[in-house]
Amino acid sequence: MNTFGFPRSVRLLNPGDFSQVFDNTEFKASNRYLLVLATPSKSGDSRLGFVIAKKHVKHAVQRNRVKRIIRESFRLNQHQMANNDFVILARPGISDLENATIREMIDSLWFKLRQSNGKRPNRNKKR
Repeated sequence: MNTFGFPRSVRLLNPGDFSQVFDNTEFKASNRYLLVLATPSKSGDSRLGFVIAKKHVKHAVQRNRVKRIIRESFRLNQHQMANNDFVILARPGISDLENATIREMIDSLWFKLRQSNGKRPNRNKKR
């Protein structure tokens, strides 16, 4: 049975977890307002972390709103995705969007990641 909670075990919490994703990104999906980076998870669960800079989203209320919408989408979609660690980077202007628009955008990015997940790049390939 799938649990749809969002416990600590499915969050990226420490800097080492974030740097692991940034340094070993295997999958990317982006649009004008969001960038999703993913790498295979070593913990066995899909995990999620946020990078939402005050520079891009000035008010804490807006940053929390964006995180809440993305977290809810992840919570509902995490069982359909491979076990990856995800980092979501917010870009300028996302705080001006409606909740439904942000939700549609992140859902489409999850879909892109699910489609590309089976097509891992060959990192040993010589160019």
